[in-house]
Amino acid sequence: MSIDPLSVNRRNWDARAGIHAASSFYRDHDSGYWFAPFEWDALGEVRDRDVLHLQCHLGTETIEFARRGARTVGLDFSPESVRHARELAGDTVEYVCADVYDARESLTGRGFDIVYTGKGALCYLPDLDRWARVIADLLRPGGLFYLVEFHPLLHALGPTPAPGEDPNRLVLHDDYLEGRGAQRRDSVHTYTDGPDLTTDTTAYEWRHGLGEVINALLAAGLRITGLTETETLPWPRWPGMVRTDNGWWRLPETAPIIPVLYGLSAVKDQRDSTFASRQ
Repeated sequence: MSIDPLSVNRRNWDARAGIHAASSFYRDHDSGYWFAPFEWDALGEVRDRDVLHLQCHLGTETIEFARRGARTVGLDFSPESVRHARELAGDTVEYVCADVYDARESLTGRGFDIVYTGKGALCYLPDLDRWARVIADLLRPGGLFYLVEFHPLLHALGPTPAPGEDPNRLVLHDDYLEGRGAQRRDSVHTYTDGPDLTTDTTAYEWRHGLGEVINALLAAGLRITGLTETETLPWPRWPGMVRTDNGWWRLPETAPIIPVLYGLSAVKDQRDSTFASRQ
C-alpha cells in the first residue's frame, strides 16, 4: 500500500497540537513576539484589511493580525491545531480547517489584501508551483503576499548535531536545494518544551532553495518586491546563541554571520484582476 506523506503529516501535527498548546514555548510569549521587526516594515498598516494566514498551526501570528485590527482568517490542515487555535483566539479570528492546496475551494469567492505564511511551513509542501498559484488566486489585485521562513541554510545545517559533535559547530547535515523528494523524519521531539510524542512520530519534509521559492511565485504572476535575510531566530537553535534587543536569538559575535531566516514580499499586479486557477 502506498503512503500518502501529507496524510502522515496531518496525523503528526494533530499529535503535536495539544503538546504545543500547553507548552511554555508558546504560552510564555504574546502574539507580537513571533514577528521580526522587518516584517511590519513590509506588511505596513493592517487595520481594516482582509488577511489570510496559511498553515497557521495554533494561530500565534494570526492572533496578532487580529489585535492590530485586521479581519483575519487562519487556515491549517490539522483539525487538532485548528481546535486549539480557536480556543486560544476566541471570537477574534476565523479559522478554516483545510489543506493549503484546497484553500481556494474552502474560501470560495473570497479575496484577501494580504496572504501571510511561514516559519516552518514550506518544508511540508511537495509542490511550490501549485502553492504559488493558490496564493495568486486568493490575492486581490494589488494585494501583498508575505513569506517569512527559516532559511534553506538553516535546514542544511540540520535540526540537531551528530552524536558526539560540538553542538555549536556549524556543519552541513542536510540538503539546501530541492531535488531529493520527500525526506522521512521520525522523532518523538516536537521542538517545544512539552512531553514527547507517543504516537504518529513520522513526518515527511521537502527541501526548497530560495531560487525555487522565488521562481514559483514569479511563474504564478506575482512580482517580487523585497527580500530580507537575517541572522536572528525566535528560539535558540544552537546553545551558544545570545539574546538580541527584541528578545530573539543570534550567534555570538565570534561566529560567522549567516542567514537563518528570511522574509520575502510579492504583490499581485493591479491589472491582473482575473488570474485564473491553473492546475
